[in-house]
Amino acid sequence: MAYREIPAEIERVFLDEETIAAQVRRLAARISEDYAEIDNLILVGVLKGAFIFLSDLSRNLTIPHEVDFIALSSYNKGVVNTGAVRFIMDTRSSVTDRNVLVVEDILDTGYTLDYLLRAFQARNPASLRTCVFISKPDRHQVKVPIDYLGFETPDEWLVGYGLDYADRFRTLPYIGILKREVYA
Repeated sequence: MAYREIPAEIERVFLDEETIAAQVRRLAARISEDYAEIDNLILVGVLKGAFIFLSDLSRNLTIPHEVDFIALSSYNKGVVNTGAVRFIMDTRSSVTDRNVLVVEDILDTGYTLDYLLRAFQARNPASLRTCVFISKPDRHQVKVPIDYLGFETPDEWLVGYGLDYADRFRTLPYIGILKREVYA
């Protein structure tokens, strides 16, 4: 599906391509500065949602780094998130004694990122930080640290730039707000 036009399911564009690109460049500059003296940085992208953000972020870094991925699944009962999370795919590289930067597309309730940070901390990384593209503070149930943040957003269903609805709209080059009647 080509996205030359805004899909009918999208209420409006919330963050356009230029705004996203500028913020990714700012984040990459900060990370590059903070890790300038580090030679064992590993970016761990949380699949599926973080793949586009991670790609753009890593290409904008000016420091040596490695990229790896992890996939997690969270279980919801109805509309209540129980916080139950499990690994679907682990990293291929060890994070022990490495400087780990977890790259996440969205921080919603916080259960998934909290679980992942606790699991990685048990593996004894040299350092462990987070880079979150979108945070929805009104939805947070668990407090998790965000070291690098792209945007704080209201509690809307966002799609595009890796974010999806039923595995659709991930590859939109912008962030759009999904019409409520699509998911309600």
